[in-house]
Amino acid sequence: MSNLFSGINARLRGASSKPSPNSKSPISPTSEDGKLNSPGGLSQRSLSSSNLSSPSSKLPPVPASPLPPTATMTGSTDDELAAYHLPKPLPLWLNPAYAKQIVKGNFMTLSRRPKAVEQGEWVACQVVEHYRNLWNFVSIVYQKEENGQSICNPTTCPRMSAGGNHSYTWLNNRFEPIELPAYEYMTLMQRWISGKVDDEKVFPTNPAGVSFSQHQQLTPSAIATDGFDEYIGKRSGFPKEFSTICKTIFTQMFRVYAHLYWAHFVEPFYHLNLEKQLNSCFSHFVLAGMEMAMLTPQELEPMQPLLDLWAANGTFPPDSKAYESANLKAGNRLLQLAGMA
Repeated sequence: MSNLFSGINARLRGASSKPSPNSKSPISPTSEDGKLNSPGGLSQRSLSSSNLSSPSSKLPPVPASPLPPTATMTGSTDDELAAYHLPKPLPLWLNPAYAKQIVKGNFMTLSRRPKAVEQGEWVACQVVEHYRNLWNFVSIVYQKEENGQSICNPTTCPRMSAGGNHSYTWLNNRFEPIELPAYEYMTLMQRWISGKVDDEKVFPTNPAGVSFSQHQQLTPSAIATDGFDEYIGKRSGFPKEFSTICKTIFTQMFRVYAHLYWAHFVEPFYHLNLEKQLNSCFSHFVLAGMEMAMLTPQELEPMQPLLDLWAANGTFPPDSKAYESANLKAGNRLLQLAGMA
């Protein structure tokens, strides 16, 4: 997945993320009154960001939308979406036209552990890979603009949030939860994750300790378990708390993805034509995290509508855990609102 970012730096150098003065705005599936938008409406942003609050702010042109003008978000037909308490208009990333991927084929070929690879080695590989992918996106919102401030800053994002219904706190030195600006929260998280990944006691890199997965049919059970406590990564020299640490890393990375979608999907990712890269890396991240039991459905709540949409439109394979936990009725309803079902 790392090849997805080969063009990002080139786009950033010598180019401003600010839109053309003659361009049109992207559209969200629904308007304030519940009706489906036609091109020209500005999508609702998270309350934690105000980058697009100026009426004069324009966005690059987008293809004409096939959204029918008569459908509404009212009545019993939208009971499937009511539980999510989504803003109106819906966020742009819930429009199927902007929820597309650049990766073709079955994502499970990237997400499912090969049979010959020891589980701990696979989890460690996935942690490092997804961490690198994520911080390619974070580095973009850290870019300085003409006013000297980054896109994500204490003014635009005063707290680490994922829409109006979810916010996250950081534990200080006294283990007390405190609210931090999203920029500071993500910086502290990056230091914490880097510290764990670079710690040889947590992520050992000695090739002599690498093990292979045991064949369940050929290996006697007594040998497979060594007769005592077995845990993820034990055969390859990972510590007993390795799985717990990796679950925390995946949870923290999900929070960053959720903030990027709710607060920064349009600015800067849509402006830089990187929404498909973001979608591809996030869907891969969710599929791998759930397949390895590093993520739970409860933790995915802020982004569940998008996961429902991906399950309904075929992005998530039916044999994946992400598909099994999705609400297909909600996903199909989002497709109906866009005239794609």
